[in-house]
Amino acid sequence: MTNIIYIVADDLGYADLGCYGGREAQFGQVSPNIDKLAARGKMFLNGYSNSPVCSPTRFALMTMAYQYRLRGALEEPLNSKSKGSSTLGLPPEIPTLPSQLKKAGYYTGLVGKWHLGYPPYFGPRASGYEEFYGIMAGGVDYFSHVSGLGDNDLWINEEEHDEVGYLTDLLSDRAIDFIDRRAPKSAETPFFLSLHYTAPHWPWETRDDEHLADKITSLFHLEGGNIHTYQKMIHHMDEGIGRIMEKLDEHGIADDTVIVFTSDNGGERFSDNWPLVGGKMDLTEGGIRVPWIISWPNGVEPGTVSEQLCMTMDWSRTLLDIGQGELPEDYPIDGVSLLPVLQENTEFERPLYWRMKHRKQRALRMGSWKYLKVDEHEYLFNIDNDARERANQARLQPERLNAMRQSWLDWDSTMPPLVEDSVVSLVYSKADMPQR
Repeated sequence: MTNIIYIVADDLGYADLGCYGGREAQFGQVSPNIDKLAARGKMFLNGYSNSPVCSPTRFALMTMAYQYRLRGALEEPLNSKSKGSSTLGLPPEIPTLPSQLKKAGYYTGLVGKWHLGYPPYFGPRASGYEEFYGIMAGGVDYFSHVSGLGDNDLWINEEEHDEVGYLTDLLSDRAIDFIDRRAPKSAETPFFLSLHYTAPHWPWETRDDEHLADKITSLFHLEGGNIHTYQKMIHHMDEGIGRIMEKLDEHGIADDTVIVFTSDNGGERFSDNWPLVGGKMDLTEGGIRVPWIISWPNGVEPGTVSEQLCMTMDWSRTLLDIGQGELPEDYPIDGVSLLPVLQENTEFERPLYWRMKHRKQRALRMGSWKYLKVDEHEYLFNIDNDARERANQARLQPERLNAMRQSWLDWDSTMPPLVEDSVVSLVYSKADMPQR
């Protein structure tokens, strides 16, 4: 069986990496190790996150389904009121990627950001991970590890933990420790490691900026940061990924290990999304189109590129297939496996749907076309020809606009409504579950 490492950056823009043509991040400078992963495997140019904001995407990553099915995901994202809440989080009874891989014989661990609810009602180990090291909140200071609530937010399992160090490095160190402990046993018990970095999420602090920690008045750090700091934060993460790649080689398990790299949503204020517009919180391309890279020496031809449309929940479903885990019978799986794309270089039609309470946004990507609604304004774009979403084709193609609008409405009718502060029940039909 194959070991799996699922790496998720936080607020990383589409073109922040050299391999994605970043204008500032030239190949091999800011992200040499991630660029190397891409060269060793396959890059996806039309890969998306399930949401333009963090915790909803993480619900989809965990459940392999549209996040709108769960109450906690409707918060967009979970905020401070989730601490102590018995409703705002990922319910332990919901099947997840780690819980299903655990049933298939994997040893599972999460290192990094959780952001899916607090103990005692929620937590990584309640949802399929056998061990956890990281943060529960959406963001913390990189040195003090204090969250927006003003409390320490570094944890080992369900216990708060104090440790000195720059958070990105601590997460890399812990991931390497995990590999050192599990690699000798991986022939009999393969491992699934989720490595969810907080980089390059605010506050804007590099490894050399410990002197700034006491001066930052808000984690949003509105008065701080710049492009150079931001890129250095990415580089620190990249260095950790390089160390992980070396560790896999050292243990002789690199060929038997899948590494997937992505971001939870589009970039924020210092990111490079070129040629896309918009960013975090937007259903324009810059908010949801993100890097997707897979390195799998025994399963993917190196140096390849795919135009396949896909999103977060598809990748989680794919990793379940790679790990030979079973699909749950009592929960909808909206994600579609990408194994045909990885192993046969085939591509298939895959409609992708989104909605956001923020500015009443909705979107549908189908083939070359994208339907977008923001507030009361509707747009129709040919993304292949107009990635910057500047030439609205709605007046020229009213029939296509109407058809895509209706497709979105039909899909939306299968999901619980976006209602403020309401308890949402699970709504699905097995007939609606993809069979691929």
